[in-house]
Amino acid sequence: MQNGSYGEIPEDANEHCPGPQSESAGKSNSCAGCPNQEACATAPKGPDPDLVAIAERMATVKHKILVLSGKGGVGKSTFSAQLSFALAAMDFQVGLLDIDICGPSIPKMLGLEGQDIHQSNLGWSPIYVESNLGVMSIGFMLPHPDEAVIWRGPRKNGIIKQFLKDVYWGELDFLVVDAPPGTSDEHISIVQFLQATGIDGAIIVTTPQQVSLIDVRKEVSFCKKVGINVLGVVENMSGLSQPLSDFQFKRMTKNGEEDLTEWVMGCLKEKAPEVLNLIACSDVFDSSGGGAAKMCSEMGVPFLGKVPLDPQLCKAAEEGRSCFSDNKCGVSAPSLKRIIEKLVSTQMAERMDDVA
Repeated sequence: MQNGSYGEIPEDANEHCPGPQSESAGKSNSCAGCPNQEACATAPKGPDPDLVAIAERMATVKHKILVLSGKGGVGKSTFSAQLSFALAAMDFQVGLLDIDICGPSIPKMLGLEGQDIHQSNLGWSPIYVESNLGVMSIGFMLPHPDEAVIWRGPRKNGIIKQFLKDVYWGELDFLVVDAPPGTSDEHISIVQFLQATGIDGAIIVTTPQQVSLIDVRKEVSFCKKVGINVLGVVENMSGLSQPLSDFQFKRMTKNGEEDLTEWVMGCLKEKAPEVLNLIACSDVFDSSGGGAAKMCSEMGVPFLGKVPLDPQLCKAAEEGRSCFSDNKCGVSAPSLKRIIEKLVSTQMAERMDDVA
């Protein structure tokens, strides 16, 4: 790619390439010997007509938010799912679009495994968790949940475009787009297809350690290069936090592990019962480098907050339910709620400013 352009001029093009959309593409003297010459000469010219169809679909969507991560396994899809649950619980009309083509986990996290997409005269119908929370994912299109999606970039781009132009969402307050980790084909495509319709921005999810933050810095850089506003960064798995009574206690012996949980709990109940009401915390990842908050300060992007590693939140994701629907996620749900309320209040305030 050249000059921050995504998809305009092929990387292996000749030095003075006129661009594949030019009328002289594949025909000018500078095209001689280029490996793309024949493809450029025969390709249709002018604006992509599908972008018009996408713009028409997106005209009924008020806010479009991308959820990104530089590193895989940081809890991005969990955050996307719980963000969508929370927005729906606030009585917003919400759509959740999963564009992680090779690893679609959203159907599992929304409790929608085994569902099939249906088509009407208006287009593809999302799968609904609630009347105000619809979901679309390639996971609904696989013949078997263990089926691998082995696609190159163009085919991935094609299905993302089809999701955007063929899915009938109706009137939406929020469209949350769960993207795969990194800055590759899917990210370039979603930005290219949606940019003209107005993307509110991106939320970037990370864990505290430098191994993750190194890649998150690249994600922030990507957003800046393609003109996407960074709404903020969420530090997920920011220390293990859970009630002391949920822990197991073991002693390592030469024969293996010896479970002492019952003995320890008995001692605590007898000697210090008030301790059992405490939350025990421990750093899982090294955050001595300052974590996401320091990175945000250095890169000039908002820091939305921290979400602790909560086994109950992991269980909610496994069971495909909202962490806000009961008191089981008492450690993580308040942190998520504060982040989401901050995000919503900011978005609503900016929209009011735009109207004014």
